[in-house]
Amino acid sequence: MAFRKFLSALGVDAPSVETVIENPKVSPGGTLRCVVTAVGGGADVDIERVRLEVVVRAEDLEQGNGTAWKDPYAVVTADLDGFRLPAGETVTVRGELVLPWEMPLTHALGAPIAGGRAAVRTELVVDKAADQGDFDEFEVHALPAQDAVLRAYTDLGFRMREAEVKIGFLPEQAPDMESRQTEDFWQEIDFFFPESWDQGRGELETLFVAREDSLDAHPGGFPPVTFVYDELDQQVWMEALEEHVRGHWLRADG
Repeated sequence: MAFRKFLSALGVDAPSVETVIENPKVSPGGTLRCVVTAVGGGADVDIERVRLEVVVRAEDLEQGNGTAWKDPYAVVTADLDGFRLPAGETVTVRGELVLPWEMPLTHALGAPIAGGRAAVRTELVVDKAADQGDFDEFEVHALPAQDAVLRAYTDLGFRMREAEVKIGFLPEQAPDMESRQTEDFWQEIDFFFPESWDQGRGELETLFVAREDSLDAHPGGFPPVTFVYDELDQQVWMEALEEHVRGHWLRADG
């Protein structure tokens, strides 16, 4: 990302700053490694602070039904020490951002998820003025267990439509979900019901609450079915998911 426009306020031949994500494909619980490179202009400059933020597209903050984003939600922040940037010289600083296990996904089953977007945003503070630059997008790929659950949905005939990030805590809005959420946001993945299951219902919303060793999948507003990573068995998991979803959603249909 370039901060040329912001730094141009310092005068002609202003310095430039660029952020590069060394590993732009990660999974929840992983660590992003970022390199911030500053090239000095015609005069010495004091960079008072460099802040790196992992941001995601949150439905609560955006307008319209598209996937554009102008007001993302920060889920992880890391502050790097400031530095003096001598004229004409290059200074490089490195930072790491550890993603939460509940990090929203942008990719699953080897493909992008509609509506899923994540990026690193770099903020500079120079002479008490702060500037948030453009987004450097990266990919958050599903954990093996998340892919297995999504594959189970697919094998049962569900079709993934899109993903949305919501802000807040599930227990405050739907206490019956028995959520073990720890982050102040969640991702909702929407599926079209198989025609044979529909019974007038168009979509099923599923929420993932992941941890280091296991995953809760909430179908709709119901309590979760839990999957333990060390017990991954695609057929068993598909049968468990089908029983859970049918038990809650199709009980009234016999």
